[in-house]
Amino acid sequence: MKRIFNLLLILAVNIAENEASLQEFVKGNNLFAASLYKQMVRGGNANFLTSPYSAETVFAFVHSGSKGETAHEIQKSLHLPDAKREIEVAIKMTMSDLESNDLYTFHSANKMYIKEGMPLKKEFRNTAIGVFKADIENIDFGRNEEAAKTIDDWVEKQTSNKIKNLINSKGLDGSTISVLINAIYFKADWRNKFLASNTKLIDFHKTKNLVVKVSAMHHNEKWFNYSECSELNAKFLELPFEDEDVSMIIVLPNEIEGLASLEANVEKTFALRNFSRELVNVALPKFKIETKTKLMGILKNLGIKKAFNGQEADLSGIAGEKGDLVITDALQKTYIDVAENGVEAAAATYIGMFMFPI
Repeated sequence: MKRIFNLLLILAVNIAENEASLQEFVKGNNLFAASLYKQMVRGGNANFLTSPYSAETVFAFVHSGSKGETAHEIQKSLHLPDAKREIEVAIKMTMSDLESNDLYTFHSANKMYIKEGMPLKKEFRNTAIGVFKADIENIDFGRNEEAAKTIDDWVEKQTSNKIKNLINSKGLDGSTISVLINAIYFKADWRNKFLASNTKLIDFHKTKNLVVKVSAMHHNEKWFNYSECSELNAKFLELPFEDEDVSMIIVLPNEIEGLASLEANVEKTFALRNFSRELVNVALPKFKIETKTKLMGILKNLGIKKAFNGQEADLSGIAGEKGDLVITDALQKTYIDVAENGVEAAAATYIGMFMFPI
């Protein structure tokens, strides 16, 4: 049975009741996460990791410069709020609420590389800087290897060197107009750290008939937020970090091959839980996952079609006129390391735009 992990990186941040725009954005992100998960699980049996938050942020960036049906498709597929103003408020609040503190590190950065001599629309530039806090830099995409290195160096810096080689230099040339990137980095220690001396090999069932040995961390009779769901036939465990407003939720199906059932009900699986404090014995495998995901096909399946079609794309709020710009590439790389002391995770999502016709 394949094992799939989903990196939301909004985690369990508390949100005030009156922050309606942010509430709607987070609700939409959870719906988008479920949709993205369903598409990615069709891709095969390998472990994978995805960051819906990073993907949604960079496509919300594009949405701010999209018009007409192009904008409508992005808004609906990503489950963004209906009003542009609500999206902007939510983005600003999300970036503010998720800032690092003394107990954990969280960093989110947006960047726009734009072809030298290509003028941006004033409103889009203002939104990029004022809402998305993006740095805008001119670059010569014609010198593709140098351009790719410049972009990759920025990504590595933003992700503490966890995301490398995001850009393929062969995908850049003189017709490249822009590259938009969101990069995120998270690191936090568990509130209840696992003792390294308690880490030991255990049997792990990949299927009923296939058992492998994995290195698992252990807590014996510790108090945690815990929930059981008879409808999903699964257990839910909340592992808090030192800042208890941020946590990781672990979902364990009761049946050895019960993952497929959870996947069939992924929206309910991702829903908020009513936990109770329980004494729990925990055996959690240590794991490290790195994933590279091509997003264009996935997003087309979710309903974003016109932005990838040069004859229909309307990205004229960014630069040029309708039909001048088209998205030709969208890719995400992710990283997570779950160990005794805590979690380190990173993601970067990029969008490449070319002048049409290519």
